[in-house]
Amino acid sequence: MAGPTTAERGAGKSPGGKAGPVRPARKGSPARRPRLPGRRSVLLAVTGSFLVAAGMWVLYGSPWLRVEQVTSSGTEVLTPEEVTAVAAVPMDSPLISIDTDAIEARLLHGLPRIDSVDVVRSWPHGVGLNVTERKPVLVMEKGAKFIEVDAKGVRFATVDKAPGAVPRLELSAARSPSLRRFGPDRLVAEAVRVSGELPGSVAADTRVVTVRSYDYITLELSRGRTVVWGSAEKGEAKARALTALLKAAPKARHFDVSAPTAPAASRS
Repeated sequence: MAGPTTAERGAGKSPGGKAGPVRPARKGSPARRPRLPGRRSVLLAVTGSFLVAAGMWVLYGSPWLRVEQVTSSGTEVLTPEEVTAVAAVPMDSPLISIDTDAIEARLLHGLPRIDSVDVVRSWPHGVGLNVTERKPVLVMEKGAKFIEVDAKGVRFATVDKAPGAVPRLELSAARSPSLRRFGPDRLVAEAVRVSGELPGSVAADTRVVTVRSYDYITLELSRGRTVVWGSAEKGEAKARALTALLKAAPKARHFDVSAPTAPAASRS
């Protein structure tokens, strides 16, 4: 009679070779099957896709939410019609697709009087152009016309008539050696810097700002009074010194604050 096979002899033994209990195989245990997505998950996915597609159609493809009106605000010298014409907002386009950066660039390039502009979508059908115009702080005479200069030193507009209460800027530095180092744009910027340092009452009383060189700027006030300001450096100290001189010597006609620690005033 044949003995047990190798497989039968090994059955019931532990890895160390000792016999162990034989565990009968379980009968009737069903095999595990992969779980399929539930109907609820499928429904949510389909609904989400539909809502996204519907939203995109409403924003881009529907006859709603399109540009029907363009408005501008903040203009003083410019007119709203000028601003909207240069902005060239594409009418009847989807509001969401409007390129606000491109509109801003067109306005800043086409209308130098504009210092900044905020392009705003006004749902459901509008675009708003909120404009801030440059303000002239000095004006330069050129022939029969006048060039307006703002607080940043930008020469932004040429007009037929000088704006009221704005000092005239005169550049008389043609023969100054400082032109080799400081060009006209820098000298204009220095004049603007001086005008910004003037006390309110003095600024309102200033008629002419003359730049002969980088370090020699003078002011012409009302009633023929003159002020030697020097360079634009130490502007606050010079402003305080000039205010004190005007109070201490109300009949003086010439003031020198180029050295603010040693200001001077004279009648002649």
